[in-house]
Amino acid sequence: MTSLSDAPLLRAARGEPVPHTPVWFMRQAGRSLPEYLAIREGVGMLEACMDPALVTEITLQPVRRYGVDAAIFFSDIVLPLKAVGVDLDIKPGVGPVVAQPVRTLADVEAIPDLDPSHVPFITEAVRSLVGELGATPLIGFAGAPFTVASYLVEGGPSKDQARTKAMMFGAPDVWDALMRKIAGMAAAYLEVQVDAGASAVQLFDSWAGSLTPEDYRAHVMPHSAAVLERAGRLGVPRIHFGVGTSELLADMGEAGADVVGVDFRTPLAEAIGKVGDRSVQGNLDPALVFAPTEVMLERAARVLDAGRTARGHIFNLGHGVIPTTDPDQLARLTDFVHAYEPEG
Repeated sequence: MTSLSDAPLLRAARGEPVPHTPVWFMRQAGRSLPEYLAIREGVGMLEACMDPALVTEITLQPVRRYGVDAAIFFSDIVLPLKAVGVDLDIKPGVGPVVAQPVRTLADVEAIPDLDPSHVPFITEAVRSLVGELGATPLIGFAGAPFTVASYLVEGGPSKDQARTKAMMFGAPDVWDALMRKIAGMAAAYLEVQVDAGASAVQLFDSWAGSLTPEDYRAHVMPHSAAVLERAGRLGVPRIHFGVGTSELLADMGEAGADVVGVDFRTPLAEAIGKVGDRSVQGNLDPALVFAPTEVMLERAARVLDAGRTARGHIFNLGHGVIPTTDPDQLARLTDFVHAYEPEG
């Protein structure tokens, strides 16, 4: 019986030999699964995230269906804000919407710091999951400071991050205070999950690709590094993933990641050359699951071959599972990754 510490995902994250390339999928818990859609019917996203029984079931669904090497905790990046009392909701088809966007230092100071008493349902859900998962790791989850700050400043999703950058460049004192606030919340949120039994963590930076490397290093990286430094004290592998971050990969690794997640826009071999002596995660284009199976698997083989040159490789998509994905394709992909042996 494999012990949790010997789980292939944790071994790959540490750069140790593995019996097979471990695989999991971002956004595997939900959206494309009929059993997820059934259990979520009539239940709001944040309501689901705050129900330990629902979180447990939704997190387990893809592990049961696919036999993936990790569960990703079912949550949302704005949940810590909701838990401390920020007036926000997740609107279907839109995303997080904040009633009173942050504009001033007083707005930042009005946001409470997160502590475990705000999220007892998280502790309960993680403990329940760890008991069910056995030797399969649970990956804890938090939104990176820049992405969460963007929702707070913009009041909702934004393609250009105009208000966010206006604050970053024009009100650096407010920006720094906001980023420190969110970094503290993210770190506390990860600590709650690891203390309850999560055995790895991933920091998601969905909007970081809108930044130049110079601006990332000056205004964002120190705050992500603060989250990852606190997570590092917990003794679990830290995965750092961003979207459109080809030019930021080296910096994202330097921020404190053990594993750098690579989105599908960057060839994995190229990314490996940027991240230094770190493991990588990724990075099949999520749209390839809609191609003929043999095409999907041929492209997956290329990713697997490239991953062999890294310190360690965790196979994943280069972004989240697309909602209309056929779950059977992900099952075929998982089986292929587990069985893959390179030619020659």
